[in-house]
Amino acid sequence: MMFFEKFFGGLRGGVHPEGKKQLSAECPIRSVPLPQKLYVPLQQHIGAPAAPVVKVGERVLKGQLVAAAQGNVSAPVHAPTSGVVSALGDHVAPHPSGLPVPTLTIESDGQEEWVALAGIEQPLELAQEDIAARVAAAGIVGLGGATFPSALKLNLSRASGVQTLILNGGECEPYLTCDDRIMRERAAEIVEGIALIAKAVAAQEVLIGIEDNKPEAIATMQAAAQGSAIKVVAMPSMYPMGSEKQIIQVLTGKEIPAGGRPADIGVLVHNVATAWAVQQAIRYGRPLISRIVTLSGGAMRTPCNVEALIGTPVEELLTVAGGLVPPVARMVLGGPMMGQQFTDMRVPVVKGTSGVLALTASETGQAEASPCIRCSTCVRACPIGLLPLEMAAFIRVSDLASSVALGLKDCISCGSCSYVCPAHIPLVHYFNYAKGDLAAQERGKLKQEATKKLADARNERMARIERERAEAAAKRKAAREAKERAAKEAAEKAQQESSASESA
Repeated sequence: MMFFEKFFGGLRGGVHPEGKKQLSAECPIRSVPLPQKLYVPLQQHIGAPAAPVVKVGERVLKGQLVAAAQGNVSAPVHAPTSGVVSALGDHVAPHPSGLPVPTLTIESDGQEEWVALAGIEQPLELAQEDIAARVAAAGIVGLGGATFPSALKLNLSRASGVQTLILNGGECEPYLTCDDRIMRERAAEIVEGIALIAKAVAAQEVLIGIEDNKPEAIATMQAAAQGSAIKVVAMPSMYPMGSEKQIIQVLTGKEIPAGGRPADIGVLVHNVATAWAVQQAIRYGRPLISRIVTLSGGAMRTPCNVEALIGTPVEELLTVAGGLVPPVARMVLGGPMMGQQFTDMRVPVVKGTSGVLALTASETGQAEASPCIRCSTCVRACPIGLLPLEMAAFIRVSDLASSVALGLKDCISCGSCSYVCPAHIPLVHYFNYAKGDLAAQERGKLKQEATKKLADARNERMARIERERAEAAAKRKAAREAKERAAKEAAEKAQQESSASESA
């Protein structure tokens, strides 16, 4: 039986930024003309970058593996179209630094010729391990923005005994409507993907959380889930409702412990677009080579939603939207709260690209920061219950340990504190900087520990070699002395026998 519920309750903190979703929400998903060149980064996920398995000059087919996963926390990469690998080198990356990353450039041949695909007619008959293995082979990562390899998440959740599966259809970031559209247009496929994920982790309860400002998506998902045990839950429209911690609290009443994971409380969270990708991979054998992207903002001529191949340059997407309306104050990949600012239009779409926003000056709300007035507005807005003003004060004087003691590692970087700060202090930037610095320190510490282990191992090896040499020398000396004694004894015996012979 299918259920529909509505949540009535409050949450700690959060903000209510203007949604701006009406700009693109009623635009059905459009296709993007096939680009002449696709730029496919080897690093599109959390973890180790994929390693290329094709060479420059090699022809590839659509969906063909072009870079293999390296280790457990990694994901493979596939060719978005058929064509020739024209380059393997650095290309501008979808990152605030603008630094290039290793990228495969594929020149399209216009044929869109698929590699042989191995789909399953009865996907729900697959074993749990087989579902996870196919998800891994398809290169699927979290499409809500985290880009954590989905197969690893399935395996860890199954091992942890997860009971509740939550599908995140919140999409609380302003402007973004890509999840709204995919739920409206591909609900049946999403529901089958949800069933496959639920089987892969043996979930006993399945919930789909959708913000109540998406009535069409709620109705469509409700109809698609008819006859199943899936509960469709309408959640309050607020930011950051789409955050993992918030959606779990709203739908289950449970809270993730500090420093913990959802699996610690028996919960697994996946994005609705990820569920669609899982269904496509298992039923049809199609790897993750495209995603839905929202094109929006006051400086976007025709806001819309498009399905873009991975590796498509942003400039190609802007053409579909009719171009930009100057002046553009800021270009953002993702949403305005947690997205990444960029300036180079050659930046490619990657698996985690949910939106491309062209914002005007009035939309960015840029203003000079002034000293903190200790109003504690940021404290009230923090959905995790942290003390942003105190953490920022410690970070400003490089006291990262004190900021960690106040909960820095629990910060979800939602930007709510920065949004409400009357002094326009970029609080979340402090926290992101500090977390990056801590990560660098941790990497340095691990490197030192690894170096120490190598040095200790070398010293132990050299000591062992010296011991073995000493033992070998002692054995040789003992053997030599034994040989000399034996020779001496033989000579003495021979002399005695000779003397006895002469006496006779």
